[in-house]
Amino acid sequence: MYDLHDLVQMKKPHACGTNRWEIIRMGADIKIQCTGCGHIVMMSRRDFDKRFKKVLVKAAPKADADN
Repeated sequence: MYDLHDLVQMKKPHACGTNRWEIIRMGADIKIQCTGCGHIVMMSRRDFDKRFKKVLVKAAPKADADN
């Protein structure tokens, strides 16, 4: 569904007018950063799932460092 560094859209736009957020931390809580103004919001995974609308851009897969 969503992963670290994905750009996501939430149901309501941010006060700056942008509705694009980057997921910068995942765990029991999820931290997202507004791509417009840089504001950071941390919320529980349950709250995030209720406010999440869709993934706009999937993060590029990491290159394997062992090669």
